[in-house]
Amino acid sequence: MDSRKEQERAELHRTIWNIANDLRGSVDGWDFKQYVLGMLFYRYISENLAGYINAGEQEAGDTAFDYAKLTDQEAEQAREDLVATKGFFILPGELFENVRRRAVDDENLNETLEKVFKNIEASAQGAGSEDDLKGLFDDIDVNSNKLGGTVAKRNERLVKLINGVGEMKLGDYKDNTIDAFGDAYEFLMGMYASNAGKSGGEYYTPQEVSELLTRLTLVGKTEVNKVYDPACGSGSLLLKFAKILGKENVRQGFFGQEINITTYNLCRINMFLHDIDYDKFDIGHGDTLTDPLHWDDEPFEAIVSNPPYSIKWAGNSNPLLINDPRFSPAGVLAPKSKADLAFIMHSLSWLATGGAAAVVCFPGILYRGGAERKIRKYLIDNNYVDCVIQLPDNLFFGTSIATCVMVLKKSKPENSTLFIDASREFVKVTNSNKLTSENIAKIIAAYEARTNEDYFVRLAGNDEVAAQDYNLSVSSYVEQEDTREVVDIKKLNAEIEAIVARENVLREEIAAIIAEIEGADA
Repeated sequence: MDSRKEQERAELHRTIWNIANDLRGSVDGWDFKQYVLGMLFYRYISENLAGYINAGEQEAGDTAFDYAKLTDQEAEQAREDLVATKGFFILPGELFENVRRRAVDDENLNETLEKVFKNIEASAQGAGSEDDLKGLFDDIDVNSNKLGGTVAKRNERLVKLINGVGEMKLGDYKDNTIDAFGDAYEFLMGMYASNAGKSGGEYYTPQEVSELLTRLTLVGKTEVNKVYDPACGSGSLLLKFAKILGKENVRQGFFGQEINITTYNLCRINMFLHDIDYDKFDIGHGDTLTDPLHWDDEPFEAIVSNPPYSIKWAGNSNPLLINDPRFSPAGVLAPKSKADLAFIMHSLSWLATGGAAAVVCFPGILYRGGAERKIRKYLIDNNYVDCVIQLPDNLFFGTSIATCVMVLKKSKPENSTLFIDASREFVKVTNSNKLTSENIAKIIAAYEARTNEDYFVRLAGNDEVAAQDYNLSVSSYVEQEDTREVVDIKKLNAEIEAIVARENVLREEIAAIIAEIEGADA
């Protein structure tokens, strides 16, 4: 089974590369990703809707039923029901497969696609799904000069794009397509992750780090009320919960907020691609620190995040923020030039009493003085820091720095903080380091056991942390193993003496040989 899966995955990746090569030169990496993802999304929701309708009709006895073959007029009567259940509606004539079939002969393909995308979004207007579909196709601009200087050139490339996406082998729905869609998506994200930070504001979290964060928040749990990420990017951290717990065990769904409009659109697309229904996700657009969009929701049992490192924020130049209930308990705001601890305070504020938050952070916030020290003092004095984990360096795209994970909890049985030095838990893959499933299992086991282990784990009382001036750097608590060789001085001296003595013997022997040669010459 695994070899078949790997084969299918390799083929899928090859197809994506081929589309990339076809469009290369006209569209740069980031924009190319939007076009492929937009078209992939269009194909997905077309097949998802048609598959849903066909299954219903076939179960009812009409085994030959095929929604794609209906006229638009015949299909219209199902619109209301489908918007209520699926959140959107697509006419048969506007399904991906039908538009693709006509594409090569459609001189106005750009207009056709533009109209289809508008109609799909419009189908949700006034429904509960309106916010989830609004603007989802904004990034796939079919009239952009990036696709070509003339309509004919643009359409030529659109035909290549629609055929390329149409040829992706995404499997049969009954055979769990979703992984293939998700995999195509993740491959594209990874393909452009290295330049994404520059051109798209995308902070890409490697799958293995996502898995570690998810498992840290799930220790002792088989289900959670809901999952939240205050800087959710394209949603990969949130979706790890669907993969690990099963989406039905995230009872009220997936919540997040994202400041970058493009990435926010990708996140909503990603939810649909992973078959999360519109009523089970709530992704907001805006600045989480100054304009949070989930005030009225009950607290979250699981929070995971990899917020942008050391970005600027309003801080104390905005007089309202010091009275904001998320930040006011610490009595001080994170520095204006480094918002990291503002994300930590925000996450803590929205955490349920029995929940856990796991946040990736830059090492500087663990030891710097000033306002950051005061916030750490607040966190330790109130026993909110459950664990600090030192990760290896070079795990993330775009930075080689060794990051950390801070795990927050509101109700801890003991007044202490766990420190784990996982800096050696990795394997080297080309230029970067990677966590293996064994590395993740070892970290989670240490997190659960909470027992001291030389050079790896240390449970420190919070009074000790206070005595260390609230320094939370793992290296202050977990001693580094000295891997240098121990040298026996007496033995070494004896060896040196033996070498010197041997040298003297050799000198004398050489001198005798030279004297002998010189005597013979005379």
